[in-house]
Amino acid sequence: MFNARTALALAIVFFVSSGCASLRPEGVSASAERAWFETAESVQSELKNPRYADTIWSVEVVNLRTGDTVYEMNAESNMIPASNTKIYTTATALDQLGPDYFYTTTVVTNGTIRDGTLEGDLIVTGSGDPVIGGRFNEGNILATFESWADSLAILGVSEIHGDIIGDDNVFDDVPLGPGWMWDDETGWYSAQVSALSFNDNCVDITVAGTIPGEPAHLSWEPANTPYVTILNKTQTLHPDSSFDNLFDRERETNRIHVGSLVPADRSTVRSITISNPTLYFVSVLRETLERKGIRVYGYPIDIDQMEAADYETIDQWTVASHRSVPMSEIVKAINKPSHNLYADMVLKTVGLERNRMLDLDEPGSWTSGIDAVLETLGRAGADTSVTQLVDGSGLSRYNLVRSGMTMSLLKYMWNHDDRNVFSAFYESLPIGGIDGTLSGRYPAGSARGNVHAKTGTVSNVSTLAGYVNSADGTPLAFVIMANHFSVPTSEVRSSQDFVVEQLANLQLQRR
Repeated sequence: MFNARTALALAIVFFVSSGCASLRPEGVSASAERAWFETAESVQSELKNPRYADTIWSVEVVNLRTGDTVYEMNAESNMIPASNTKIYTTATALDQLGPDYFYTTTVVTNGTIRDGTLEGDLIVTGSGDPVIGGRFNEGNILATFESWADSLAILGVSEIHGDIIGDDNVFDDVPLGPGWMWDDETGWYSAQVSALSFNDNCVDITVAGTIPGEPAHLSWEPANTPYVTILNKTQTLHPDSSFDNLFDRERETNRIHVGSLVPADRSTVRSITISNPTLYFVSVLRETLERKGIRVYGYPIDIDQMEAADYETIDQWTVASHRSVPMSEIVKAINKPSHNLYADMVLKTVGLERNRMLDLDEPGSWTSGIDAVLETLGRAGADTSVTQLVDGSGLSRYNLVRSGMTMSLLKYMWNHDDRNVFSAFYESLPIGGIDGTLSGRYPAGSARGNVHAKTGTVSNVSTLAGYVNSADGTPLAFVIMANHFSVPTSEVRSSQDFVVEQLANLQLQRR
């Protein structure tokens, strides 16, 4: 007898045999099968729209309750993941280090204190802490440095007859990731990586309009530091004009050109990267000590500028330290706003800790970090033989992954033996219509407040991967990747959101 169910089965076979997509609901009622088929048809229609003729889509959806893959499209195609790479980095950090892991940055001296004078150097030993600055200090980017100045004052120090040395040797000295674009180096999202990092390795420049025809007023944090030289090439426009921002840092220098056009009585703030984060760290620390009343007669020095770390042969003692927030908070600061620097520093951290576990006296590096990520992917049962990962943030276009590999990791984290690990991971993901990079998406509908997913965007690449509950509460994991499109990114995101909304509206009825 040729009935509706037979027709449905034939239609599903057509989808599979056409190579376009597959829908394989198992162990569900006829009405649930029909719902899945209708969803597949809607998704197929959306993603195969003629405007996406040059777009490569890779999609996979899994029922986390049963483990069944119920929808896929090109799941085994290698794709550029963009910031979906951060899923790999943060999952690895939680899996291998745990949500309670924290960094400790220490300040030691090789000198003695006599009559208010520290006779010796102050050495700051970095641990790779990515969040020293204002993010967890109510916006006070100098809070940690001021605390250290207070600790020295309590010890009676009013002068330092020595240098302020930054020791960043727990990480390698490769500040930029493989394949990063040279013309991105000025932007905050392409900050240099160092084991001593401060204020996201940026200066925050405020450009304020003055009188039309005159240059705008420039100021910057931290505290107009002389570590950078800022060249004012701005112009103030009439109040009804639009902003035209132009910032450019000369490569391997800290000379920043500002050529913005700014309406009168209006202002804008931009975070611009600096060169040599370690030297920046100790330079601003020295400035803060001076401002807090501690005279420093020596210079800020990056340990790499020294022929030999001769201070290591002298007895040292700790004068101050700083303990970071736990990794559970750091991964949240990575995934919700999609923070590249934090992700790349965490990548080198997992590489460092893996080296220590293997008794290797080597710094954290891009390579050792990727080795750690591949180890977690192996635990997840992912086939990594055809993948290529080179950084922790996804800024590089050299990264290539399959949606099936991302899905393996999402399932692994969902079923993780340590539920605190999964909770920290899940809570770090942006929530549709609520926060992070999804705050402006899903303004209404079933996915709002429901979908927890990581976005990814570089030129001609848009990705989205995470979790959503269907209308009857069935948990689903999904990966939706688009590469090589020529339409506006907003259109691709709209299609991704359409697919997720379809999943959120599903009614799945078990037999």
